[in-house]
Amino acid sequence: MNKEQHELLDEAYKNYKRLTHKINEKNHYGEYSKWGDAPLISGVQHLTKDSFIQMIKINSEFSEKWRLQIEERELDMMERWKIADLTPNMEEFDFANYMCDKHNVPTKLIIITYNDTKLESYE
Repeated sequence: MNKEQHELLDEAYKNYKRLTHKINEKNHYGEYSKWGDAPLISGVQHLTKDSFIQMIKINSEFSEKWRLQIEERELDMMERWKIADLTPNMEEFDFANYMCDKHNVPTKLIIITYNDTKLESYE
């Protein structure tokens, strides 16, 4: 992941922590306190950032709730050849694959979407 994607994940996790902050005391009106305009969800155990990211990846309902989506997929050889600007003929497939591996052409696409911001990167 690139720096921008990490910043987007940090923002999403901070929002998650803020909205799930455990409140133990009620105010004098018998209501749980609020932080800013968004009410805090009482009694929710915080996930670590790594656990939060894992839940986003594996649980679509959780992902929708926090408006964060993380897609990771392996690139096929045609996509890797395109990135490397290679157009091998039938006899050059093995050589093109070797060149992609030798020159560290990315093997994975990562797309992070949060609050209508979509960032793509290759690894």
